[in-house]
Amino acid sequence: MTGYDAIVVGAGASGLNCSRLLRREGLSVVVYEARERVGGRIHTFHPADGGPPLELGAQVVHGDRNPVHQLVGPGRTSPVPRRVTARIVEDGADRSMGALGSGRRAPWQLEAMLRRAPGITGLSVGTWLRAQGSTGPEAAAAREWFRQNWAADPDELSAAAVASAHRGDAGGGGGGGDVGESVGEGFGVGVGEGVGVGERVGEGVGEGEFAVEGGFARLPERLAAGLDVRLGEPVRELAHEPGRVTVRTDTGTATARAAVLTVPPAVLTAGAITGLPAQKRAAATRLPAGDGCCAVVTLDRPAPDTVIVFDVDGRAGFVRCTTGRPEALVVAKAGAAAHLRAAVADRTALAALLATALPWTSGAAVLGLAVADWGQDPYAGGAFTAPRAGLEGAAREWAEPVDGTLFFAGEATLTGFRLPWVQGALASGQRAAEQVLKALATRRT
Repeated sequence: MTGYDAIVVGAGASGLNCSRLLRREGLSVVVYEARERVGGRIHTFHPADGGPPLELGAQVVHGDRNPVHQLVGPGRTSPVPRRVTARIVEDGADRSMGALGSGRRAPWQLEAMLRRAPGITGLSVGTWLRAQGSTGPEAAAAREWFRQNWAADPDELSAAAVASAHRGDAGGGGGGGDVGESVGEGFGVGVGEGVGVGERVGEGVGEGEFAVEGGFARLPERLAAGLDVRLGEPVRELAHEPGRVTVRTDTGTATARAAVLTVPPAVLTAGAITGLPAQKRAAATRLPAGDGCCAVVTLDRPAPDTVIVFDVDGRAGFVRCTTGRPEALVVAKAGAAAHLRAAVADRTALAALLATALPWTSGAAVLGLAVADWGQDPYAGGAFTAPRAGLEGAAREWAEPVDGTLFFAGEATLTGFRLPWVQGALASGQRAAEQVLKALATRRT
């Protein structure tokens, strides 16, 4: 049996950031990761012909002050091009994105209104939309917009928590700046180079959206450098008493003075790890993850234009293609995730789904298919954890340490207070590292 200062469960962005900071302070740390790769819900697809990478998880870096810029290295991020044809699918028809603001309020305008709305405590987003007089096509588009940005139905989303999360990121983008935003957002969890314990991560991540050169997977790869990460080794059981944690994996057991769990609550409620305290199991049940599924479809012809499509009808989420490239990227959440999941199992249905969103694909043959089905992934349990109406306190309960020995990180610990993307997970990993260091220092004194 091997002993450590700290055991970290999960090698996503929050777990790796936490481990990096603890290791920097001289602690012995081991990271157990169930997958055969680091990154969690950061997952990059690399085309076989060496073309630009596409993201099957976290899509973009939000904000010019996001710590990810530093973490991946100077000059390794670039602004997402804004010269894009923006379209929608509504009532089965292909239309200009401008139709969403013609004689009605566009979804991103309504979300911007929600961020500043007073007196919304206790309301769901759906209730708030109805109170604004949003009906008919305007309401349908807005509801689907929220589904795709928050992986939950508006009637389940807490209006106050959505607004609070936007304010917590202080201008960090996401779901409302302009028609180019919100394409497949919301899967990411991430990190920040040069951010030591005691420094603040993401107090206002700024403006704009950026891509990571070589793919978002560069982020967890850099974070993991120099760490003891055990891939393909899921933790099956955890036991603790004040000042001591024991974990069991398929290869043996290990002990530590503290443990940090970054596993999504939805995974734990499915019974992936036994031995969690009862109050934590109860909190986890109040933090369900929204459904999500992403696919890169490689076709036998190149795209004639760079296009982004928002499927208002709720069948495909967001679809994107790039001039001269044969791939179509589909990022679907909530109900659209189920439609995409069914379509990737049936090439005829997949072709029809694509042809509706991207008419140029009609008649094209599918040469390749890469899928990240987060809703069916046993180590993700869904896209991310959206703040649910009536359950606003669950995130704080989930984040609360146990006996100064068990600590918690991941986007679920901040849902409703920060946007559930890369920068939020980074901040949660830093917070957990600070808590561990304080607890261990207290025991020594």
